[in-house]
Amino acid sequence: MICSHLMQERFQKLCLHDKEGRLVKYVMATHNPNKLLELQRILEPLHIEVTTADLQDVEETGETFAENAFLKAKAACDQTGLPAVADDSGLEVDALHGAPGVYSARYAGPDATDAQRMEKLLGELEGIPAGQRTARFVSAICVVYPDGKRIDVEGTCEGSVAFAPRGTDGFGYDPIFLVGEKTYAELTPAEKDAVSHRGKALRELAVRLETHHGI
Repeated sequence: MICSHLMQERFQKLCLHDKEGRLVKYVMATHNPNKLLELQRILEPLHIEVTTADLQDVEETGETFAENAFLKAKAACDQTGLPAVADDSGLEVDALHGAPGVYSARYAGPDATDAQRMEKLLGELEGIPAGQRTARFVSAICVVYPDGKRIDVEGTCEGSVAFAPRGTDGFGYDPIFLVGEKTYAELTPAEKDAVSHRGKALRELAVRLETHHGI
């Protein structure tokens, strides 16, 4: 059985009960309060609880989303002695050879706003026709255990880059990422969670965690 509740803090603990009813705690690390809200929506129906923990920042030096997710999970595990979960995600644009990729959050500089990052990306795609604006969101999630075992899952959502921001929901690049005829920011939260990269990865993670604990 997995318990459900979320507290919006920078670093979190994910808790579930194994088949014998014992509480199992996981540390979850994220910098993004909007991502936490998204995690809450997706994890709550899966009966996963998230509580706070205080951890140090981790430098994301990996060349892939999976590498960065591992770095964050490993650091959280080392600091707490608990199993740890971390997500690294971003947007890959084919016309830009996969950029912004792992640099999605820092694409226009470390202190840039979402609007500034979108402006930079749209500027680099100026003149690129609709058929050549294909892109995907990727979410890599890693779980690291104190005994060295790990679980890796990944979710992707194929789409394209719009010519201008649309919609009022979401965060990051959501207003310019098209899935079909709508951007992420034009979808309801439930619609986005059903198709999003992070939603796919988290649902796979829930299955893997239940298998790991024999639930």
